Amino acid sequence: MTSTAPLAVILAAGKGTRMRSELPKVLFPVLGRPMIEFVLEALEAAGIRRKVVVVGYRADEVRKTLAGRPGVEFAEQHEQLGTGHAVMMCRSQIAELDDSSPVVIVTGDSPLLQPASLRTLLDYFEREKPACLLGTLEKEDPTGLGRIVRDDEGEFLGIVEEKDATPQQRWIREVNMSTYVFAAGPLLDSLGRLDNRNQQGEYYVTDCPGILKQSGRKVAALPVLQPCEALSINRVEDIPPVEAALAARRS
Repeated sequence: MTSTAPLAVILAAGKGTRMRSELPKVLFPVLGRPMIEFVLEALEAAGIRRKVVVVGYRADEVRKTLAGRPGVEFAEQHEQLGTGHAVMMCRSQIAELDDSSPVVIVTGDSPLLQPASLRTLLDYFEREKPACLLGTLEKEDPTGLGRIVRDDEGEFLGIVEEKDATPQQRWIREVNMSTYVFAAGPLLDSLGRLDNRNQQGEYYVTDCPGILKQSGRKVAALPVLQPCEALSINRVEDIPPVEAALAARRS
């Protein structure tokens, strides 16, 4: 029996080499708590009960930390072969859903993920029924981030990574923040069509929206993420500004 309730996939398998530590990146403390807990709480506050955490590097530590948390289950990525490969590890859970059910994909290193943003995306998804919806952000300095390319009518065309962007595309301020809502059926279809013909030899979930767009499916990008949601953690030095933003939102 298939389910129509939303499912979240949290990408949490990476080591986080730039953190310069043996601790799994998503377990680094933010305000004294593992950063992934803030991500899970945002998903729960948005009404998403079922959450699949993709583990990999030191998987047992992540499992132990989150043991007993309601609605959390795990998928293991034994080899870290990219974000698309990580989502492939959740195929069995996604296949349990109705084809049109929402699958929310987020990263475990974004503790400032906001429930209100997730609810806005889910409401739009339910109303417009796209195959894929990207949560995007207008950023004053988009350096290093994938740009959202639109046509003259404002419709989504694709994501262009900075290294592949033309000089004109680099002026684009709307960026991809690795926050997606896919319909389960189209997501599985696009995962099956991913390839790893790139310099890293990896499979990227960022290619899935373009695959669906090229096959004639409806793909939309909604610039509803809040400025604070651009503050993800890639280095230890990124933690203090994230903690300050979290504390400010609580006060």
